[in-house]
Amino acid sequence: MKRVVITGMGVVSPVGNDPETMWENLKAGRHGISPIETFDTSDIDVKLAAQVHDFEPTRYMEKKELRRTDLYNQYAIYAAMQALEDAGSDFSDLDPYRVGVIVGSGIGGIQSFEREHSNFLEKGTRRVSVFFIPMMISNMAAGTIAIRTGFKGVNYAPVTACATSAHAVGEAFHRIRDGYLDACVAGGAEAAITKLAMSGFNNMTALSRSNDPDRASIPFDAERSGFVMGEGGGILILEELEHALARGAHIYAEVAGYGATCDAYHITSPDPEGTAGAKAMEIAMEEAGIKAVDYINAHGTSTPANDKCETVIIKKVLGEQAGKTPVSSTKSMTGHLLGGAGALETIICAKALEDGVIPPTVGYRVPDENCDLDYVTEGARKADLKTALTNSLGFGGHNATICLKKYGG
Repeated sequence: MKRVVITGMGVVSPVGNDPETMWENLKAGRHGISPIETFDTSDIDVKLAAQVHDFEPTRYMEKKELRRTDLYNQYAIYAAMQALEDAGSDFSDLDPYRVGVIVGSGIGGIQSFEREHSNFLEKGTRRVSVFFIPMMISNMAAGTIAIRTGFKGVNYAPVTACATSAHAVGEAFHRIRDGYLDACVAGGAEAAITKLAMSGFNNMTALSRSNDPDRASIPFDAERSGFVMGEGGGILILEELEHALARGAHIYAEVAGYGATCDAYHITSPDPEGTAGAKAMEIAMEEAGIKAVDYINAHGTSTPANDKCETVIIKKVLGEQAGKTPVSSTKSMTGHLLGGAGALETIICAKALEDGVIPPTVGYRVPDENCDLDYVTEGARKADLKTALTNSLGFGGHNATICLKKYGG
């Protein structure tokens, strides 16, 4: 089997639109949660979101192209082009059929869906854009990135709700490890801070209704009441180790394990026993050849059921080591990027390994007896990290765990 490494990273996020800016803000404990700016919230309970600011898509896209590309796809393209620049290669030395693109979105082009539905109702069928369908569908980010790069290998878009981009990274890892690809663009993006989407999540009581940005996304806190919607995306360049070494690439971390399971339990609630989520962690750790881990970037959404369940999962897998293992939820700062979360949090794990710093869980004040692990609530923590993993748990019972190792040759 081939070894697989991360050689490029791209980010659009509520706390910075490149990996380094995001990372510096996370280490400093700065969150990106603020009052919603994109629609009138007077008739909806939710007032806060984690929004992207200072996004300049014209860095990689022409204005004409922007008009026929949904915002989620713009985030994906931006992050992908940034990641390829970071990797320092267009992979033109490789057979294009051995370079893949696996990029997904949990919801897809809902910005376009809402806008064109309004046009349909107000102006009639003839006023629906000819670009409506390609703007809306969730696979278009993967397709568009391939068109821009010429990569002709495996190309698809996982759609597994909040586990989407973790599955994208994991599937890309397996494709390279097993010899089907030499390199792959992998990740996901989301842009669902819209009135329709927020109304749906709000009415199912999934979102925080806090008016205090500092106490809205508070994973593992006893007063948590729901997640804060985030937006943006994360894209990684995964590459076969020998090819990366041959071209002198900078290696951020090694992808060492991937576990994917399903709760087969409920459309939105996690299985309180945490059996399948624990199995995903176990599979990833077995693939990586480890029995303990130095840091866990938790799914940690700030919903009552998820955080309690994930604590159960970690205890099942680590046993007596669970209480000694640092666990943090960076969703306390980024909000929840839905389909973009897993890849973004894989990037965060890679930065943690490279920098020897564990990012904190911010906003935590009130302990919960059901959530009693070390959630790194006192600020960023220096640590000698050799291994890290990130969990993603999606509606429908989809579980994904990615395990990274610090690259040491």
